[in-house]
Amino acid sequence: MPPKPVYRLVIFDFDGTLADTFPWFTSVVNPTADRFRFRRAVPEETHFMRGLDARELLEYLAIARWKVPLIARHLRKRAEREKDTFRLFPGAEAIVAALSDAAVKVAVVSSNGEETVRHVLGPEISARVDQFACGAALFGKARKFARVLAQQGVAPREALCIGDETRDITAARRAGIACGAVSWGYMRRDVLEAARPDHLFDAMEEIPFAVLPPRSGASAPAGAAQHMS
Repeated sequence: MPPKPVYRLVIFDFDGTLADTFPWFTSVVNPTADRFRFRRAVPEETHFMRGLDARELLEYLAIARWKVPLIARHLRKRAEREKDTFRLFPGAEAIVAALSDAAVKVAVVSSNGEETVRHVLGPEISARVDQFACGAALFGKARKFARVLAQQGVAPREALCIGDETRDITAARRAGIACGAVSWGYMRRDVLEAARPDHLFDAMEEIPFAVLPPRSGASAPAGAAQHMS
């Protein structure tokens, strides 16, 4: 009998975690700044800005809080129009498949639209996702997490959230679930590490080791090797 997974549910963020959307974001941030009248960014600031959490970034770019929903809606609509330019990070499809094959529930919680997320994941991987909770507000993920837990019938202690920003870590803790951070997304690794997530992943293939413990004497989690090869 295969070992019992550490978590029954893994909730993935989309942008910067499963999909490499940061190049797109950097290309649209200044046109968006001009439209909504906030501070433009310059390339030299990228490293610094990747160290800011969401609230600090709003303050740095002088974005009024009342504009946030308007900006989010604008970016969501633009992302939907330009979704063909988005690509998944290498290994993302294999990870979702490995978890699904091991009977671990998979959810995607994102501020992006569901149509965009499904399009980028593709029909085969989308079919392996048990729940999409998209269109999340900038600081509304904790509520989305709680809703996913309730609808999937999973206790908070049995779930793991994986994202690329400290706000994902904060939201997971508010929902009472474990949090994992990936170092290849929007925020710098040192900032994520300082937030002390339960897991810090430097490579996609590390994720199954946190969710699917290997059989005694095995070198890889059950079901993961065939998808990662």
